[in-house]
Amino acid sequence: MASLSPPDAQAPATRALLIAGGAGLLAALTILFILDDWQVAAAFLATALVLGGAMLAFRAARPAQAAVAPTIDWSVANALAAASVDALAVTDCDGRLVCANRAYELLFEGLPTPPNLPIDPAAATALGTTGRTAWRDGEGQSTLTHGGAALDVGIVRAGDDMLVWRFARAADAGSAVDLDPLLGGEIGDRLASAGIMVATLTSQGRVRAANRVLCLRAMGQPDGAIAGRDFARFLTTDSNGVLRFEREGAAGNPLRLLQVPVSAQDDAPLVVALLDEEDAGLPAAIGSNVTAHVRALVSLLPFGMALVDREGRFVHMNDAFVRAAGIGAGPPPLYPGDLVIREDKGALADAIRRFSGGAAHSADMQVRLAGRPDDPIALTLAGARGLGEAAVLISLKETGQEGELKRQVAQAIKMQAVGQLAGGVAHDFNNILTAIIGHCDLMLMRHSPGDSDYDDIQQVRANSNRAAALTRQLLAFSRQQTLRPQTLQLPDVISEVSNLLNRLLGETVLLDVKHGRGLGAVRADPGQLEQVVVNLAVNARDAMLAANPNGGGTLTIETLAVTAADVRQMDNDVLPIGDYSVLRVSDTGTGIPIEALSKIFEPFFTTKEIGKGTGLGLSTVYGIVKQSGGYIFAESPPGQGAIFTIYLPVHTATETPAKAPPKPVKKADTWGTGTILLVEDEAMVRAVAERALTRQGYKVLTAEHGEAALELLATSGRPDLLISDVVMPMMDGPTMVRHVREQYPDLPILFMSGYAEEQLRRSIDLDNVAFLPKPFSVQQLAEAAQTALLTD
Repeated sequence: MASLSPPDAQAPATRALLIAGGAGLLAALTILFILDDWQVAAAFLATALVLGGAMLAFRAARPAQAAVAPTIDWSVANALAAASVDALAVTDCDGRLVCANRAYELLFEGLPTPPNLPIDPAAATALGTTGRTAWRDGEGQSTLTHGGAALDVGIVRAGDDMLVWRFARAADAGSAVDLDPLLGGEIGDRLASAGIMVATLTSQGRVRAANRVLCLRAMGQPDGAIAGRDFARFLTTDSNGVLRFEREGAAGNPLRLLQVPVSAQDDAPLVVALLDEEDAGLPAAIGSNVTAHVRALVSLLPFGMALVDREGRFVHMNDAFVRAAGIGAGPPPLYPGDLVIREDKGALADAIRRFSGGAAHSADMQVRLAGRPDDPIALTLAGARGLGEAAVLISLKETGQEGELKRQVAQAIKMQAVGQLAGGVAHDFNNILTAIIGHCDLMLMRHSPGDSDYDDIQQVRANSNRAAALTRQLLAFSRQQTLRPQTLQLPDVISEVSNLLNRLLGETVLLDVKHGRGLGAVRADPGQLEQVVVNLAVNARDAMLAANPNGGGTLTIETLAVTAADVRQMDNDVLPIGDYSVLRVSDTGTGIPIEALSKIFEPFFTTKEIGKGTGLGLSTVYGIVKQSGGYIFAESPPGQGAIFTIYLPVHTATETPAKAPPKPVKKADTWGTGTILLVEDEAMVRAVAERALTRQGYKVLTAEHGEAALELLATSGRPDLLISDVVMPMMDGPTMVRHVREQYPDLPILFMSGYAEEQLRRSIDLDNVAFLPKPFSVQQLAEAAQTALLTD
């Protein structure tokens, strides 16, 4: 509380009266001298004195109010500050401390004035800079470390002459931070009823929080101001090493001090527990009573904790440990090694043996639980002394949503990496298949049906086309497939593919189609979307027939509308807020094992028996959905079949009229004349394309990369058509074409590549270019060349 002394208000009023009286007397003498009329002069003097008196009365009335105004009532501010759990202080414009709450006094002994706090000089300098920022801008933020704890500092200017300093404990990953507010309440009392005195300490040994029984024993009062005190000063040891409270003296009960391992970090908070020894002469033999105390302590801790004996067997584990370890309702595990996979059993057993044998420090180790083998977790182990049969403490943090988010991020990164690898492999493989298919076509031109080699060549070509289909699936998974998106309705797509599904499912599987109302249009490739439905349906059919070969089951395909409000209520971290048209495919099979749910979209992963399935069906579905801008989720509720839900964003943009596709060239019209410049870095593809175009009547000039093509153009003149690969060393196709267009703006261009057209067009950024995906046949190359020439 503070007050400001009022100024002396009478002095200015007296001076005003004297000035008015003097001025009136001077004016009266002047009038008397000039007019020689004493009555007028006396009247003027009286008027001046009356005005001066009125001014004196007015001045006398104002100081009474001014004396009250500067007085500041701090009672409300003090009440608010006392109710805050954060440390608060108020300084005036002269840098003086005018108000501070109890939390500030406990945090900084002696009530120092900020920024001159008992902290590191560099931190004090930074804090002073933040204070000046608050004077200038109205507020400032900073952080500092005090007593081993991180503090968030917020400074706010109040009015024109006050600064409010707030010191709040920063969020800490250690579980001890969560214990601080609990120790002074019901949890601390329950520990006290079990005979346990517990406190959290900073890394420097100062008390952060303690339960009431410890405050009572250490300070003589249950609500003692123990926070910020040196914990070691409350304890003493005698010549026999027996530990007691300092205030209880030699007559006090012997104590046993336990340290609970919360974190292996050097500056992490400490959790200590004090237990009364029943027999001071046998300090090592606590017996079953102390063990019961320890079990009560472990059971109440909010983080996973377990006790292990010297033989490596579990003695006790709390509920948090059971949840974090995924222990079911059956018989509990006997050994910690029963919780982890086989590869980690030996390392965990060795660590427990080392700590039970006398290792002094706690340590972290990474293990993989048998129920979640793909998600390593951290165990904290520490040796225990004086806990009866318990010899090792094991701490396990329950990850919850944090762990699930980490798993989703890791899965997304893995899928992206696999997609990039699959796309690169498919691109290189497409070049090989282009050469194989091209040579087969050239050989078939020299053989007629009935020749001994004709059937063999056809077989090679057919197998090459099968391989090309596999590469298209890999490109679909890696989202590099060439799509032809259109604006369409999901019910129309399902209607188109329903007849095919009835034949694929067979007579024993029932197809149930349900359409919702109010579905918005989506933008996707109808052919690829049909492929998605077919792949999901075939997978569901195989799963149902595997579970019941004779009875079959029911395949349900639903379409429904999901609004942005519905998505917001779902609270899904992956699905952005927006309007979606949803396609849901479910079956009545046995479902998907939980360990396979995170892998089902990976290429070549399959749950079918060896020799059945390529493992590319669901990966193709995943790639098509993602390339279409959608999202797909797989579920397998216990006791039910698999459910696949696809969210496609509603397409609302107005479509510009698309250009009419060029009229397809008939097979007999592929012969032509003119000069074609062929640029391809793969020698085998270049050779096949050159022979194919030459047989069609064209004059073909070849180059192995863009720079060689520009040199060739400088001497050969303008060609009729430029056919080029996109990705090449030295100079790629788009860069070369930009240089060529500077000289020949109207030259027709045909790009060929094993990558997706949409992806390449975004990087090419060129107008009036045609595209031919690899692998292609001799006939397809001839038709594409003729179409490009005719379009020009």
